[in-house]
Amino acid sequence: MKITLVNPPHTAIGSRIPREHLPPLGLLSVGGPLIDAGHSVSLLDAELGPLGLDEIVTRLASDPPEVVMIGHSGSSSVHATVVDLCARIKVRMPAVIIVYGGVYPTYCWREILTECPAVDLIVRGEGERTTVRLMETVARGGDLGRVEGIAYRSDGRVVGTAQAPMIRDLDEFRVGWELIDHRDYSYWGGKRAVVVQFSRGCPYQCSYCGQRGFWTQRRHRDPVRFARVLARLHREHGVELINFADELPTGSPAAWKAFLEALISENVPLLLVGSTRAGDIVRDRDILHLYRRAGVIRFLLGIESYNEDTLHTIRKGGTPSQDQLAIQLLREHGIVSMATYVVGFNEERDRDYWTSYRHLLRYDPDQVQLLYATPHRWTPFYDTVKDRRVIQTDTRRWDYKHQVLATRGVPSWRVFLWFKCMEVLMQMRPRVVKRMLFHRDPDFRHAMRWYTRIGRRVWFHEVFEFLFQTRHLKHGPTLGEFLGASLSSEEYALKRPANALKLALFPSRDARELDEAPVQRAA
Repeated sequence: MKITLVNPPHTAIGSRIPREHLPPLGLLSVGGPLIDAGHSVSLLDAELGPLGLDEIVTRLASDPPEVVMIGHSGSSSVHATVVDLCARIKVRMPAVIIVYGGVYPTYCWREILTECPAVDLIVRGEGERTTVRLMETVARGGDLGRVEGIAYRSDGRVVGTAQAPMIRDLDEFRVGWELIDHRDYSYWGGKRAVVVQFSRGCPYQCSYCGQRGFWTQRRHRDPVRFARVLARLHREHGVELINFADELPTGSPAAWKAFLEALISENVPLLLVGSTRAGDIVRDRDILHLYRRAGVIRFLLGIESYNEDTLHTIRKGGTPSQDQLAIQLLREHGIVSMATYVVGFNEERDRDYWTSYRHLLRYDPDQVQLLYATPHRWTPFYDTVKDRRVIQTDTRRWDYKHQVLATRGVPSWRVFLWFKCMEVLMQMRPRVVKRMLFHRDPDFRHAMRWYTRIGRRVWFHEVFEFLFQTRHLKHGPTLGEFLGASLSSEEYALKRPANALKLALFPSRDARELDEAPVQRAA
């Protein structure tokens, strides 16, 4: 079949201001298996430009596909744009089949198929195997009910099939890198870049995470083969920077160490950036020299909160002392630390923001990224805040960079003031400026300077937007009234494997390590 993958334009500030773009890994991951299955596949990346919705439709209509597949990594905040785009496509090309996939449609498929007539099919969960089986079934006019992991309409009813089994061997399917021109994508100040996944899933139980349950269980690729792929991307396509999309790339100590050693042996000048947990950095304190030799230049650490009661409530599983030690260890090895800090898990008072700032100073991260707590219906966190008031009903701004839940006792303008002041004061500290100007490692200096330039543009843009474009409701609906009933009972999107009981008993163990582990029931 003739299939066009569409990456819709995203309205988040972070997608627009940096003037750099990363390739849409999710669509490329689906595209590779579809190509290998014999389909004619192309990619229309509307983030490049970005393209307006009418321009997207015009380009599609100039060489009409049989199927349009739409997906986006920021699928909650981009959903309103997708709905608008699908309606326009159907007006111009009523015969085209529109397939929608990603985290948001995986959980909200009932509402989407009920309210959005332009969407024909939804892929729920991982897409590589499901999209291939779906297209085979559509091509031969088969029974959609036999395709696991999808949703569709039948005789006026919305139907969801059984959960798809998760992909145990991530190396079974390849990424369709041939669908992009690598010259179109850069990051880190003009460096040719890609997004990759070494692993999927995370064993930790953070209540606010919108993706942990989507992957159901943690798995990783073959470390040596994965290092070989990254080296080939550098040698054949000039890729200079690797951005990890993993929730926890370091989750399996043995696999991560094997990957670092394999990449070092490839001897390619790559820079690696990603996110991990502070506990994994502390755990790996004896091999952090391998991190830097392999090219790791920055890790984002989810600090989230200084308050241990809050950390316990959101099931973070970390401690402030561990967070502080991880930042120190990264600095000792020439790796930039970025600390994310989340405002709004609780209804803070002014003194709480001041205390947060003082704790961030004590952590002394090289870079800081402040975020607003943004609830997803399929997470346990949603259940704890469903009675709080919504002040921002434009879901396109539910991107972690806009306040969406009211804070009693502190008006939104003052929350914003605390937020922006903490950002600028943290980034203007003399010791941060010193590292940016005089650090002995040029890669470290470049990372600091690039982030400062990006942050400055974003900071002023956000202030302008808040002053002249943002409208907050004074008496908005509760979260439950606005979004609807919780979907947390459906958090796990894929069928669990036979060793699910072992995972429940040993949540920190890697899936492959558990295959041969004996199960002992608690007395």
